[in-house]
Amino acid sequence: MALNTALATYLAETGMTETEFAEEVNDAIGQLAGRRGMLTDRSVRRWLCGEVAWPQAKQRVALERVTGKSPEELGFVRRGKGTHPAPPEDPVRRRTFITASAGTAAVPLATATSPIPRIGSSDVDRLTAKLADLVASDNRHGGTQAVEARAVRLAAQTLDLQQTSIASQRVRGELYSLAAAFTSSAMWAAIDGRRLDEATQHLNKAVTLAGLSADPAVQFRVWGHAGALYRQLGRSTDALAADDAARSTPITRRDPLYASLAHARTAVHHADDGNTPAARRSLDHAQHALDRADPDAHRPPWMAFYDQAELELLALTTHLTLGRWAEAEAHAHRNLTLLRHDFQRNRALALAHLAHAQLGQDDLEPAVTTALKVPAETRHGRISGLLDAFGRRLTRVAPRAAETRQWLEAQAARTEKSTSL
Repeated sequence: MALNTALATYLAETGMTETEFAEEVNDAIGQLAGRRGMLTDRSVRRWLCGEVAWPQAKQRVALERVTGKSPEELGFVRRGKGTHPAPPEDPVRRRTFITASAGTAAVPLATATSPIPRIGSSDVDRLTAKLADLVASDNRHGGTQAVEARAVRLAAQTLDLQQTSIASQRVRGELYSLAAAFTSSAMWAAIDGRRLDEATQHLNKAVTLAGLSADPAVQFRVWGHAGALYRQLGRSTDALAADDAARSTPITRRDPLYASLAHARTAVHHADDGNTPAARRSLDHAQHALDRADPDAHRPPWMAFYDQAELELLALTTHLTLGRWAEAEAHAHRNLTLLRHDFQRNRALALAHLAHAQLGQDDLEPAVTTALKVPAETRHGRISGLLDAFGRRLTRVAPRAAETRQWLEAQAARTEKSTSL
């Protein structure tokens, strides 16, 4: 038996556990055949160790839908001579799966005798758990293409349920809300990865789905991410307009935590315009609202990231943009003290920002030391851009300094190592 390294690599890149991967394939089988699969984490381990080298036909089609890769690309090996031939596939079943995998409506052919499945709260809970897993993966890995692709796939699966199942009006609204949240997660991953064309496409779809959901919480999230996208695009007026749209959603009046996040994001965008008084007022409003918020209130999983540490990070970004280096450094240290261990991407962001703040105060040695602490696995997208900008600033302000030489040598060694891999 040969280990399936391609599948192991895919799971590592997406951050999915064996159980999560099995559940996603089971969901895909259910959407294709009308009945969920029965795979478990043990099934995935059998694939990984090579005990099962070529999955069943319906599993292969579901795997391709989940991953966007062919079975061969996932490391599976078609049965060849000398092995027991696979039993012949039922032609009707085969046509059903081929049609579904090509992107058409995933409805079993035997619709005359097969009842249309009904979905309810348990299905919503299952998808909500997948959203929580996706958010956790983003917190660990940042805006990778794998996280974005997974979010897109989960949004499509959620919308498929709308088209192929019977549901109450409440459940349909919750499904639209989840589809909007998945699409917004895809948008955020694309923003974080600096794939702005893709992010814009996700935004257009997320706005529509959020409107269909009539859920003010997910509408808040979509407009918040829109503001971040417009900031990356250099459209500060649109970013502030998106902030206004987020603050106008009813959820900010019902829950001070949402209001705090909206004010903190607005502070960053005021700083982009160089409006120091407005930025400081927004940060004050954000802190007062956060102080009033109930930390134990029930909220969607994507809101779990916002706390005092995240407010410190947004305040750090605000002061850094305004060139207030000492204040930025103070917020960076508070963020790093309060930040939860699993928020690896945000820790890397705070370190990159801190290095800029220290460089702004001509503290070359601590600035370079801080920048070198950013883990290699987080150096993509926004973080990579921040470190590149740090290197350019360092070279410009201290071209002959020993610290500059140390930084340049470290980057050259990193490049050489990545090239050799």
